[in-house]
Amino acid sequence: MIPLYKQQPFTAHREASWSRDGHNRDWRIIPPGGTLTLAELQGPGAVSHLWFAIDNVGKITDPLFPRKVALRIFWDGHDEPSVNVPIGDFFGVGHGTVSNYTSALFDMSLNPDAQRGAFNSWVTMPFAASARLVFVNESEYDVRVFYYGDYQQWGRFPEKTYYFHSAWRCETPCQPTPLLEGGEGANLTGDENYLILDAVGEGTYVDCNLSIANHDGGWWGEGDDMIFVDGETFPGSLHGTGSEDYFCHAWGMQDNCYPFAGTSLFNHNHERWEGNWTVYRYHVLDPIPFRKSVRVTIEHGHNNHRSDDYASTAYWYQSRPVAAWVLPPVKDRLPR
Repeated sequence: MIPLYKQQPFTAHREASWSRDGHNRDWRIIPPGGTLTLAELQGPGAVSHLWFAIDNVGKITDPLFPRKVALRIFWDGHDEPSVNVPIGDFFGVGHGTVSNYTSALFDMSLNPDAQRGAFNSWVTMPFAASARLVFVNESEYDVRVFYYGDYQQWGRFPEKTYYFHSAWRCETPCQPTPLLEGGEGANLTGDENYLILDAVGEGTYVDCNLSIANHDGGWWGEGDDMIFVDGETFPGSLHGTGSEDYFCHAWGMQDNCYPFAGTSLFNHNHERWEGNWTVYRYHVLDPIPFRKSVRVTIEHGHNNHRSDDYASTAYWYQSRPVAAWVLPPVKDRLPR
């Protein structure tokens, strides 16, 4: 939290889509397959706030655009992005869906009549030399975007300041571990867990969201979170007790969006936990530092016996910019 009552050690600036001709045409159009550079910033400084409003030029022609448009961020002139995530998932909701929710770091505000809305991030993203923010439209339609990119310019880049990273992956479906005599068996390795993050180097794991498409029926949880720091072996120093427990709820996920944990996409029509869900956990007050590596995993059902579709976004800081995972082709990241 910035102490607002003190003199600030930065100046505030913005890159935005306001109409340079002075008219009320405050948007940019990205054609199918096109790329839009949102901002090219010179450091040292930090991105402090992102706001986007996106549609298909006045309407929603493609309701899955949140999975087909990607946000990429490049730090300090690196050729590979350190942030490479579908926009919907980056802002906290999966399945190519726009939803109403709020949290400490991200939120969405849905216009229910048009299935479009506003996306916000308040994550601080420092950079020493430069930052380049890019949208890539991998859909079949024009995409219209209104945007703010608020940032700070610093006098210097403090020593031991880390760079923000975010990466997305999916398994559709997760591969189930066979039952043992009709039972779920024991997980004593964590090897078959769903992988949220696997990072090498020095940094801090700070948050994730997880989207579940329930294909197996019944309650989709009971998967323990297992986080292995600096090459730890099983059971690791951060070993949990179940999916809803890691996401700070109990006896299932409730329709709550709290500052650091909650359900950003809740299926209100469910009877036995079927349908699509997105849950999130932000380690703002309990960050997880690593010096050599971190591996963040969670079981898909106890002992990984379930074969639901999982997709996740990981957020972390690292001592130097590294490349995020490459996104799979659009067809492989769309909901089944």
